[in-house]
Amino acid sequence: MKFKVDEITSVIKQEIANYRSAIDVSEVGRVIEVGDGIAQVYGLNKAMAGEVVYFANGVAGQIFNLEENSVGVVILGDYLEISEGDEVKRGGELLSVPVGEAMLGRVVDPLGRPLDGKGVVESPHRLPLERKAPGIAERQPVNVPLQTGLKAIDAMIPIGRGQRELIIGDRKTGKTAIAIDAIINQRETGVICVYVAIGQKESTVAAVVETLRKYHAMDYTIVVQAGSSSSAPLQYIAPYSGVAMAEYFCYQQGKDTLVIYDDLTKQAQAYRQLSLLLRRPPGREAYPGDVFYLHSRLLERACKLAERRFICHKDAPKTTTEGINGKLYTGVPGVHNSQQDLEKMPDRDRLEIRKDPTSGGSITALPVIETQEGEVSAYIPTNVISITDGQIYLEPDLFFAGVRPAVNVGISVSRVGGNAQIKAMKKVAGSLRLDLASFRELEAFAQLGTELDTATQKQLDRGQRMVELLKQPQYQPYPVVDQVISIYAASRGFMDAIPVAHIAEYEQQMLKHLRDELPEVRQMLIDKKDITPEIEAKLKEVLGQFKAKLG
Repeated sequence: MKFKVDEITSVIKQEIANYRSAIDVSEVGRVIEVGDGIAQVYGLNKAMAGEVVYFANGVAGQIFNLEENSVGVVILGDYLEISEGDEVKRGGELLSVPVGEAMLGRVVDPLGRPLDGKGVVESPHRLPLERKAPGIAERQPVNVPLQTGLKAIDAMIPIGRGQRELIIGDRKTGKTAIAIDAIINQRETGVICVYVAIGQKESTVAAVVETLRKYHAMDYTIVVQAGSSSSAPLQYIAPYSGVAMAEYFCYQQGKDTLVIYDDLTKQAQAYRQLSLLLRRPPGREAYPGDVFYLHSRLLERACKLAERRFICHKDAPKTTTEGINGKLYTGVPGVHNSQQDLEKMPDRDRLEIRKDPTSGGSITALPVIETQEGEVSAYIPTNVISITDGQIYLEPDLFFAGVRPAVNVGISVSRVGGNAQIKAMKKVAGSLRLDLASFRELEAFAQLGTELDTATQKQLDRGQRMVELLKQPQYQPYPVVDQVISIYAASRGFMDAIPVAHIAEYEQQMLKHLRDELPEVRQMLIDKKDITPEIEAKLKEVLGQFKAKLG
């Protein structure tokens, strides 16, 4: 047999060209059991809790249980394509999602994969799903309002930027409607919104997205969808995915963000399913013992970050560099980079303190919880009530009586209170809650058929008008100044002579009159955010003239 030297030479050259000096070393395990979105994997002895793993067909999973001889993995994809004996490779990192401006206006699944048919989300940034919540020193008190545009909420249950306010109520009482109105009302405020839909019908989520598009709210909103047809692992990670996307804008850009979890009841049920499949011991209502931690570690990530400040030269560029002791300093290159350099600077008058532009952001959380027959003392509702800074309770009886939003003022509360209101709203709404509570008592008393004295009848009539005024159509949020004017007019008696059925029409005409005829009064309120004696005198005069004009 004769050898062809040139052929052998060419083959050797090709092998040398294709030779890779780096050896690909990865820890590999095998699936020993799979079913219902869960896989037991043998051979991943060095795996970490929460680490991402990849199955032979490319489907990702997350390590959930660390057992003596195997690990329990939740499968973030179609588990029917995985079979016993399949290879599983460690990812070597925690589960993460794409974040950044490229996500705005998109509808994605909890892994950041597009669901809106607009192509792959191309973002250079990724963040892990889990993050340690900021400590006390990294936070500041909640004192900047986040207006929802709903009179009943902004007046009596105010929400501040960095707050966690629970929306709780039975099915079909308007919980999602409040959340969507809050998103629409952020249109010109610079607040980035993330709407996380967990376990909802896909038609419902499609309707929400269409509504947000109609009101141009998708420009600053990300929708994370884990619908009712999604697997339990995806429903479980969806809220963490949503808050990670918000954290990019909060921590990297110092922006205010709003995250809505709709709803956390479905997430708790998905977590219960995974825990029971992995043979974790069940507790109350068959939920695992750590279901409180499931929600506390999520909602504690909502906060208002403290502002960092740094000393710099007045002529310094705006970029920042890390100084000693973790403090931030900046300056013209070579002028100073440490505290010692600052002390040596001759012209101390030319030093100034600047705010770090990436500090002071906030994440406001509006978790939604669904109750059964108004049972707020059930396990998951009581857990989330104890974690949040207040709750907005929606009552079915009020909803079906036509009072929408159906907010029960007696049970609803905001633990931030007046700190999250402008001064003008604080003045006009201060007594509103008590007035409505006393009106409810009088209303119950009046149903007995007892004759009422003039003062009581007058209080009852004003209460009816106030309830009518607080009703609001869906997707029509009010600017805070219009809310202040409306509540001021009702509480000071300017609507006492108006029939209850015509309150809404009167309010619209009154606000239009102020906008068209006397915009300077409205502008004064916008500028000062307070009802000064001068503004109050002008308001009384304008409202009196309008009342006389209608006759």
